[in-house]
Amino acid sequence: MARKAAPHRGIDVHYGEPLAFNEDGEPTRPSKTRLKQQSQDLQVLGVAVTELSSDRLAAIDMPEALRDAIDQFRRTKSFEGRRRQMQLVGKLMRSADEEALREAVAAAKLGTAKETLALHEAERWRAALIADDDSLTRWMLDHPDTDTQQLRSLVRAARRDTATAVTDGRQPRSHRDLFQFIKPWLVG
Repeated sequence: MARKAAPHRGIDVHYGEPLAFNEDGEPTRPSKTRLKQQSQDLQVLGVAVTELSSDRLAAIDMPEALRDAIDQFRRTKSFEGRRRQMQLVGKLMRSADEEALREAVAAAKLGTAKETLALHEAERWRAALIADDDSLTRWMLDHPDTDTQQLRSLVRAARRDTATAVTDGRQPRSHRDLFQFIKPWLVG
C-alpha cells in the first residue's frame, strides 16, 4: 500500500510560491474556492453595471478598458460572444473600484423605487381629490404654489366623467389630465 505524502507546508502547490501562515498555522492567501466566488460576484456586479442607463454609466469613475469592455458587451449579440465578453468585464472589474460600482448600481435601483413610490402617491392624491373637497384643501395647504383655478377645473372634469363614465377598462381623459397635473409636484 502506497503512503500518501504529507503536504509541504512551505510551498503553494498550485502557484509554486512560498506560503505565509498566520498564528493558527492557516495560509493567509484566500482559497481557490474563495477566489472563484469573488470572480463570480464581480461578474454578477458586471451584469448589473451593464444594465445601467448610458447616462448613469457615464457618471461612474472606472478604468477606460472596463468602460470599453462594457460598451463592447452591449454591442455583442451572440450568446457565446456575450458570455466571453462578460468574463472579460469580470476580469477587468478586479482593477476597478468595486464599492463605487456597487454604489452606482444601488443608486440606480433606489432611484427607480423612489420614482415608483412618487407615482403611487400621485395616484392616491388623484383618487382623494376626485373623492372629496377636503382633499383639495389639504393639497392647497401642502402645495400653495399650485394654480388653484386649473386644479379645480381638472377635479370638476374628473368628477363629472366619473359620474357619467362607461366602464371600458380605461380611465377617462380627465383622470389622466389630473394625474399629469399632480405628478410634477410629487415626482420632481
